[in-house]
Amino acid sequence: PWIPAWRRPALEGARLLSRRLRILYRPYRRFGAEMNAVAREAAPLAITFAGATLLGVVDTAMVGRLGAAELAGVALGNALFFTITVAAMGIVFGMDPIVSQALGAGEGARARAALRVGLRLAALLTLPVIAILGLAPLFFGSIGIEPETARYGAHFVWGRAPGAIPFLLVMAFRSYLQSRTFTRPLVLGVIVANVVNFVANGLLIFGDRALTEVGLPSVGLPAFGVAGSGVASTLASLAQLTVLYFGFRRLTPSEGEGELDIPMRRIVKLGLPIGLTLLAEVGAFSLAGVLAAGIGPAAASGHQVAITLASLTFTAAMGIANATSVRVGRAVGRGDAAAARRSGVAGFTVSTLCMSLTAAAFLLFPHELAGTMSSSPEVLASAVPLLAVAAAFQLFDGAQVVGAGALRGIGQTRIIQNANIIGYYAIGLPISLALGFGLGMNERGLWWGLCAGLAFVATVLIWKFLSASRGPIARV
Repeated sequence: PWIPAWRRPALEGARLLSRRLRILYRPYRRFGAEMNAVAREAAPLAITFAGATLLGVVDTAMVGRLGAAELAGVALGNALFFTITVAAMGIVFGMDPIVSQALGAGEGARARAALRVGLRLAALLTLPVIAILGLAPLFFGSIGIEPETARYGAHFVWGRAPGAIPFLLVMAFRSYLQSRTFTRPLVLGVIVANVVNFVANGLLIFGDRALTEVGLPSVGLPAFGVAGSGVASTLASLAQLTVLYFGFRRLTPSEGEGELDIPMRRIVKLGLPIGLTLLAEVGAFSLAGVLAAGIGPAAASGHQVAITLASLTFTAAMGIANATSVRVGRAVGRGDAAAARRSGVAGFTVSTLCMSLTAAAFLLFPHELAGTMSSSPEVLASAVPLLAVAAAFQLFDGAQVVGAGALRGIGQTRIIQNANIIGYYAIGLPISLALGFGLGMNERGLWWGLCAGLAFVATVLIWKFLSASRGPIARV
C-alpha cells in the first residue's frame, strides 16, 4: 500500500522480467554446475594417471645410471609390456558402462556383480598376457634388435611380466571405485606405488650400493640391474592393488538390487573394441617413432621429448574422459538422456578449456619445456618446432579421448574402434608419410599427419555422441 499506484505497473514488469531471466538462465546454471562436477571428479583421476606415467619415468631415470644399453633395454621392455597389456586393459574397461549405469539406476548389487565378473575376466586375461610377455623377448634378435639391448629388454620384461596380474586387477577395481566417486584409494594407491617403485628400484637395481649412498650399512644385497627394475615395477603394481582392495573393503555397499546375471561375454563385447582402439593408438604412435628414427637420431630424440611432454599433459584429459564416462553412465542409468547429453558436452568443454592452457604453454614456453628433457642443441632444434604442432595436437587429443569416454558411458564402443582405425591408419599415417617424406617436412610432417588423424577421430566421436544422445538412451 505504500507504493504509489503509478509505480506499481513498472514494479510488476520488473518482477516478470526477473522471473523470465531466471528461467532463461536456469539451463546455463545447470550446465555450469555440471562442468564443476566433471572437473571435481576428474582431478583425482588425472592425478592417478599422472602417477602411473611417473612410474615409467622413474624406471628410465634410475636405469639410465647403468648405461645406454640398459636404458634402451628398459625402453624396449616397457614398450612391449604396455603394448601387450593395453589391449587386455581395454577389455576390462568394458565393465565401465555396466557399473556406472547400474549405480545411476540405484542397483548397487548389480554394480558389485559387474565388479566380480570384471575381476574374473581380468584374472583370465593375465594368462595369455603373461605367456606372450614371456615368449616375445625370445624373438628380439630375429627382428633386428641389437643383441645387448635385446638381452636387457628380456631381463626387464621377465621381471615385469608377473605384474600383469595386479595391473589388470587394479583396472577392474578402478572402474568400480571411480563410478562410486570414491577416488581416495585411487590417489593413495598411485602414491604408494610410486614410493614402492622408487625404493625397490634403488635396492634391486644397485643392491648394497643404494644403501651405502644414503649412509646405511651394507647387508649383502646383490645388484640385479635391469631385471631388478622389472621386479620393482611388479612390486609397485602389487602395492597399488593392495591399497585399492582395502579401500574397496571399507566402502559401504550401494543400496538396490537389479539383475545380477551379467555374462562375461557382455563385458568382452563392450571392452574388445576399447582394447583394439588402444592398441591401434599405441601402434600408430609407435610407428611414428620408428619413422622419426629413420629420419635421424636428432629427429627421434626430438620426437621422444615432444611425445613425453604431450603424454604428461594428456593425463589431465584422461581424468576428464573417465569422469565424463562415469557421469554419462549414471545419467543413462537414471533414464535421464538430457542429463547424459549435458554431462558429455560439459566434459568436452572442460577438456577444451584445460587443453587450451597446455597448448598455450607449448606455444609460449617451448624452449623451457623441451629444456627440461634435454640440453642437446640438436635435440632441442627438433623438439621445439614439434611443440608448436603439439599445441593443436592437445585440443584434438583431449576432444577425442573425452568423446570416447562419453560414448563408453552410453555403451557404444564399436564406433570408437572404427573411428580410431580409420583416423590413424587411413588418414593420419598416410598424411604423415606424404608430409614427412614426400614434401620433406621430416618429423614436423609426421606430427601434422597424426594431428590430422586425431582431428578426424575427435570430429566423428563428438558427432556420434551428440547424435546418440538426442533421444532416449538404452542401457547395456
